[in-house]
Amino acid sequence: MEKVRLGRTNLIVKKLGWGGIPIQRVSEQEAISVVQSVVEMGVDLLDTARGYTTSERRIGQALQKTKRPVILSSKSPVRTEKIYDEVHESLRQLQVKKINIYHLHNVSKVEDYEKVMGPGGAYEGLTRAKAEGLIDHIGLTSHSLDLLEKVLQEDHFDVIMACYSFLEPDAAQKVFPLARAKDVGVLTMKPFSGGVIEDGGPALRFVLATPGILPIPGSETLAKARENWNIFTEGHSPREDDQAGIQQVRQQFDRQFCRRCDYCQPCAEGINIQLMMGLKSVIRRFGSPDEISWIKGLVEKARNCTECGDCLPRCPYQLPIPELIKNNLAWYDSLKK
Repeated sequence: MEKVRLGRTNLIVKKLGWGGIPIQRVSEQEAISVVQSVVEMGVDLLDTARGYTTSERRIGQALQKTKRPVILSSKSPVRTEKIYDEVHESLRQLQVKKINIYHLHNVSKVEDYEKVMGPGGAYEGLTRAKAEGLIDHIGLTSHSLDLLEKVLQEDHFDVIMACYSFLEPDAAQKVFPLARAKDVGVLTMKPFSGGVIEDGGPALRFVLATPGILPIPGSETLAKARENWNIFTEGHSPREDDQAGIQQVRQQFDRQFCRRCDYCQPCAEGINIQLMMGLKSVIRRFGSPDEISWIKGLVEKARNCTECGDCLPRCPYQLPIPELIKNNLAWYDSLKK
């Protein structure tokens, strides 16, 4: 069973991890059962975050029901040294004494990076937590390949996390070689591009065929977890018919799929364009907007779009941004009927 070394951490794990976003959407007992089954199946790295509402707590409860050891990865969006307190809360929720990898979560803008690395920033808080033995390794997650290049060049982190799928393949050229050169471990998120890719087989085989990285697809059902695990264990080399399916999906989402580069920002109305462009995926992954207040705020802010078009020339993929936002608002409103 193929394994991967996560760079200088020297952690050796099976080359299929598991992500903790989806278990927010199901009942407590269902979530705990899925996590327990995933671990018993053989997955040995679980990823979660403070921002994933119930995810840490449910993983913690599941781990009490199994004796199998796992590598734990969590993260926090706090940008100051107060992230040290977040580490303590993660430890409490996960019911462990140490977390193997703790990330600065979604640092995708240079100003955010400068803040977390500056005096009193989150990096200092995690350095303190590491010195006290609360975490082993410090990581950083980002949706910006340009920012990850900068992060890797400055070489402060043991692990990074990047988006990677056949709809978002650019990390293989821009980020992975530099990470290998710096001996930095690479976790990859969104192998199905946040649920946009419905046929998991070609998508998962695509990312698993890439050397030196660890994809972490999430699953809220045992059936989906088993499907992913079977793809991994039965030999995940791309099949002859995969390329045709991949090309079809790429054509389908040409000028439709937001790569979350944020080149379109800033918006004069303060709209988070990338989240609104991926609204269907956000709700699919995080659950009902009635239960997650920030989704409601995101949508209401997007209603202020004046369709001014300032974002259009800034998008390197020539996406019709105002049109897609308008369509997603109509889809969102249809859920309420």
